[in-house]
Amino acid sequence: MEIMIPAWVNGTLQPVEKLLAHQKGYKHKAVSVFVMSGGKILIQQRAAHKYHTPQLWANTCCTHPEWEEDPHHCAIRRLDEELGIQGLYPKYRGTVEYRADVGNNLIEHEVVEVFVAETSLTLPMSPNPDEVMGTRWVDYLQLKSEVRKTPELFTPWLDIYLARHSDLIFGDLVPAE
Repeated sequence: MEIMIPAWVNGTLQPVEKLLAHQKGYKHKAVSVFVMSGGKILIQQRAAHKYHTPQLWANTCCTHPEWEEDPHHCAIRRLDEELGIQGLYPKYRGTVEYRADVGNNLIEHEVVEVFVAETSLTLPMSPNPDEVMGTRWVDYLQLKSEVRKTPELFTPWLDIYLARHSDLIFGDLVPAE
């Protein structure tokens, strides 16, 4: 059964199948998590079979809360489901909205609750191969440079977060440029 996510249809928030929300470009709720260690960010490479943006690098994890699911609970759940990360309790940093073409005639029009967790570089994890094909820790300034030079290797939302919402998301967690 397809996951039902909260989306606005004709101005009303209602449960909608996730794929349909992307096909129609409905504005919908999402969650993004950034796990950090000092000025380094844990990023993931999306699995090759994902229906949009396969094999592209993204923030630590991102998803859509299920209908009536608490966003903080969703963030903790997806850290475990995607990366096998347990025991982290990310802090809410704020909400952003973006709209992006993600290929295959799909649109991400998201209202994203962003969470950040600080940890050590030795954080135990066990990525789920159905979700993630790789992970790496990358310095914040290096990541910004890589996204500028080779945007085709990164998800549109990671580019948007770095270009438009760095202060909200990272604040004083990363060095000044």
